[in-house]
Amino acid sequence: MNKIKKDDTVIVISGRDKGKTGKVLQILEDGRALVNDINLVKKHTKANPMAGVTGGILSKEAPIQLSNVAILNPKTNKADKVRIEGEGKDKHRVFKSDGSKVDA
Repeated sequence: MNKIKKDDTVIVISGRDKGKTGKVLQILEDGRALVNDINLVKKHTKANPMAGVTGGILSKEAPIQLSNVAILNPKTNKADKVRIEGEGKDKHRVFKSDGSKVDA
């Protein structure tokens, strides 16, 4: 079980977007994640009239290392660590600061 999953709200703890929050769009296998409106980069695209694609400069999310983000505790509105409790099918994630369930 991963400590950060898709659709979790995370906060950036280091880098140029430090302090910003966003929702995890995708977790990549190499220990990185795509987070909504975090780590935006400019992508130059060529027009393709056959496919109906207009050219120009687009902003898109680039992957960010999971070590640079922390899950956001909605009760305290701060970054928090997560531990996994339970065994087998009973596993669930719990915030370390107050012991409340992450998915609750």
